[in-house]
Parts: sequence; C-alpha cells; structure tokens
Amino acid sequence: MKKLFVFAAMGWLLTGCSKTLDKQPLSQISPDNGFSSESELQLYVRSFYDKMIPNADNEDNSFTSLYTETANLIVLTGLSPQQTGYRPIPVSGGGWDWSRLRNINYFLNNYQRGKLDSSITNKYVAVARFFRAYFYSGMVARFGDVPWYSRALEPSDTAELYKPRDSRLLVMDSVLNDIDFAIAHLGTNKSVAEVTKWTALALKSRFCLFEGTFRKYHDSANSLPGGPAFLQKAADAAAELIDHGPYTIYKSQPAIAYRDLFASIAPIPDEVILARQYSATLQVFHNVNYYTTAPSFGKPGLEKSFVNSYLMKDGTRFTDKPGYATMQFLQEVKDRDPRLSQTIRTPGYQRLDGNVTLPPSYTSTVTGYQLIKFVTGAANDALAHSPNALPVFRYAEVLLNYAEAKAELGGITQADIDKSIRLLRDRVGMPNMDLAAANANPDPYLSGQFLHVTDPVNKGIILEIRRERRIELIMEGFAWNDLMRWKEGHLLAVQFKGAYFPGPGSYDLDGDGLTDLVIYTGAPPNVPGAQFLQLDVDVVLENGGSGGNIIINGKIPKQFHEERDYLFPIPTQEILLNQRLTQNPHW
Repeated sequence: MKKLFVFAAMGWLLTGCSKTLDKQPLSQISPDNGFSSESELQLYVRSFYDKMIPNADNEDNSFTSLYTETANLIVLTGLSPQQTGYRPIPVSGGGWDWSRLRNINYFLNNYQRGKLDSSITNKYVAVARFFRAYFYSGMVARFGDVPWYSRALEPSDTAELYKPRDSRLLVMDSVLNDIDFAIAHLGTNKSVAEVTKWTALALKSRFCLFEGTFRKYHDSANSLPGGPAFLQKAADAAAELIDHGPYTIYKSQPAIAYRDLFASIAPIPDEVILARQYSATLQVFHNVNYYTTAPSFGKPGLEKSFVNSYLMKDGTRFTDKPGYATMQFLQEVKDRDPRLSQTIRTPGYQRLDGNVTLPPSYTSTVTGYQLIKFVTGAANDALAHSPNALPVFRYAEVLLNYAEAKAELGGITQADIDKSIRLLRDRVGMPNMDLAAANANPDPYLSGQFLHVTDPVNKGIILEIRRERRIELIMEGFAWNDLMRWKEGHLLAVQFKGAYFPGPGSYDLDGDGLTDLVIYTGAPPNVPGAQFLQLDVDVVLENGGSGGNIIINGKIPKQFHEERDYLFPIPTQEILLNQRLTQNPHW
C-alpha cells in the first residue's frame, strides 16, 4: 500500500525523522548552518505534514484513519475481529513512536539560530506547535499518561530519556498552550494544504471535546477533574470558527451533495479545512476504490445497527416503525436520510462514470451494505489508484463538536442547534433537529446502546447529536475515539450483523423486477445475472434456514474489558528499557 503524500515531493528533509528520541535528524540542516532564511524554515516545517497527517492506508493511526475504521468489515467500531477478541501487548511499536515529536522539537530548539525576526519565525513556530498539539492529543487519547518532552533529547539526557510518564492533566495543559500559540500566530487565509488559524481552532475543538467527554464519563474517583473546562474550550473554539471563519457547508443537490464532497478529486474548499491530497499526475494514490469494490480486500460494509440509526427522510425514527427489525433491504432503505444512499449502494445506484444501475455486490461486501463514500469512478478501481482528496478537518466536524460540547455542558439551546446541526440537515433536505422534542422523548433504540447518557434534562438531545455525528462522519476515522471517550466500549463486544433475509430464496435488491441475489442450499439454481451465496458456506443467517440477519465473524469471540481496554498498552520493550514507565491498568 502506498503511503506517499504530495508534501513528500517538497523537501529533502523528510529523510530526517529518527526512530528514537536520542538521534540527530539526518538532514542537511544543523544548528550551525540552518534556519538562516525564511525558505529554510518553510522547507523544514513541511516535513511535519507527511507523518502527522494520516492517510487511507495507515491502520496504526487511531485518531483519524479511514483504513482503521473500515478494517475487516467493522465500520461501526474501527476494530478488526482480532482486536475485539484477544489483544496481546506488543513487544514494540503499538503507536509508542516518538520520532515525529523529535522532528518538531528539533525545530523549536533550533529555529532561532538563524537570528530571524519573530515577525518571520512566529508563523513557523506556530505550525510546529500545532503539530506538537496534534501529536500529543493523539498520544493521550491512546495511552493516557505519557512523558511530556518540550525539547529534542540528546544521548546524554538520561534523566529525561528514562523519566516516568507525566499526568495527562499536565500534558493536556501543555497541549492547550501549544494550540493557543498556534491560533494566535497562524494566518487566516484559507488553505486545504497548510495549517491555518482555522485548522488550529478545528483541532482545538476536536481534542478539547475528546478530553472533556473522556473526563466526564471516566471520572469515577475524581481523578480526572476539569472536564467542563475542556468542554467549554471546545465550544468556544468551534464558536470562533463558526462566527468568524470563512467556511460553509457544501451544497448542490440533496441527493448528491454529500457524495460529491468525498468523491471530489480536489478538496472542496468551501467546507474542507485541511485535506490529504493525491495526484494522478504525480502517481500518488490511495486504495479506497479497491478496498470497497475488490472481492479480495476485506469486503467491508456498514453494520446493521448502524444502518438502523439513520432517520427517515421526514425526520422520524426508523426504529419506531413496526417490523423494522425484519424489513428486507428494498424496504428498509426506502425514504431514509439521504446520506444513507450517499454512503452505501441503494436502489438506483450508478457509478460516477457509468450509466448502469447496480445493486449491492456481495462479492465486495459481506454485510450487504456496500460502501460508496469516497468511491470515485470505476476507472479508479485498480489497486492503489484512487486520486480523490481525503479530508482531515472539515467544517461539518466543527459544527458537530460545537453542538455536542454545548449539550454535554447542559446549556444547549435551539439557537445552538440552528447554527450547527441544521446546516448539515439542510445539505440533504432533512428537517432540523428539535431540541424540545428530542429531550421530551429520548430514542429508546439509542438509549439501549449509549448506556452512560443519564442526563435527566438533556439525554434526548445528547443521543440525537451522537446519531448525527456518527452518520455525518462515518468512515472518517472518529468512531473508535468516540466510543472510547463516551465509555461505550461494550458495543465492541456485540455480535456484528448484516442485512436481513427470511431464508433461502431469490431476492430483488433494487426493485427492477430482476433477481439480484440467490441464497441457496444444495446445488445453485440457474438464474442468469444473479449473485449466489450458499447458506452456511458463503453466508450465515442468525436462524439458519429460518432466516435472520447476516452474522459476521460469528465464531470469533468479541470481548471488551471495561477496566482495561479504554487505553492501549505500552509495549513491553519500552518498559524493559525504561523501568520507570508503568503499564496501563490491568494489562
């Protein structure tokens, strides 16, 4: 899989990242001969983008990774079957990598050697501190307490190299200092390729929302104070971007706007704040088309309970409809939130460069809910041949961060909904969210999933904002961290399911009167043009020949240890090297 980034073509400094904290960056810049011009500062900070901005193939980045969230079918959770069962402590790796931080700290320690005026250097220092905040917020989300390093270490710095972990309280206060400096000194021009003040505000709203809700839902013994303060900072950062930033929600036609935003080859700057860009000209691609269409690359798809969470087009709840649980595909996807048909194949689907109507392909999805978000034309279906941009920060997330932070603080108003969620609903022609109605009648289906939402006043609106967030941001790498901060890891142990079928038989999946799928026992029938699945061989239904939902990986045990799994383990090699490091609880 290619992990190239267009910024990689911009500088020889990308070879400068060390694998450890105690190595000099292998670049041509040194304290004696570098950072003497603005062009050298600019060239160096470009090296931060390659490793810090995740891509579609990077499954080790739990903060924002398309691959992580679609691995082995489980778009809902972001976990592979191996992760939901036995999770060994890694010997090395496992995300405990500090080379990117050293690259940043090396710059911050040495940029003044060129004796340039602060009016020149501050904007590059701001980029470095943005990326240090990005790095550390991700490390804290993954490991909790981590060592805080504000300078590049040398081999002689034994006290620092072998220090214990610092409290997440200290680390996150330091992260706040970094991001506030970035916000104050970055430029305000829009750029989908470089971080700006708006990118920094978006990042602040993201990690403050994570930290605020994590502390709220995990603070069982007053060990994590400050949750409300972080939630307020998330709301304030988002509000500043909403009130003063240059972004809007991209709109064209309700039936295609959401789809087109992610299929666009170039990022759409109306909404996209920062993107990872690819190029057919430079032969820099990712794998989304291949991953979602090839029969041998995971066969991903949405999970049944997630599909159930999409509202009806008129804003009513699908799970309030009689018999919703046993509706067949053609009926269950009818008149739903238009984002459903722009996320998976539904009746009438055609490829962007084709005119043939296509049903879901069970050679490419084992759940029956075949992904089309980020998918471009069939001409890009080959391995590593997708050229469309992948958003890293977009305005829609900021709107959702604002609404959720306000709701979790308990002070949300209908005016807050109108300036955030309503914009997302307007894009697809959906009715606005009604605060009073949501709180008067919390959704029992979502209540059964999100067990820790107990606010007696705002339970309904918190649940509805979570619904909106999951649907709007699906496949963008947020699902794992959302479940962790909400303390809803138990959902990872629930049996994953696909579409419902009443048993063996012939099925028209798109309503054109032709058989698209045959589930059979014994010998396959002769049905030209159909797909064939042998029961209990190619597909497993809950009740066998009596039908039911497709069962995904039914023989793979799914476990989530509440006392342990909200944090990742520190690799054993690191604890052997530094005996002052302590392992996360119960690992």
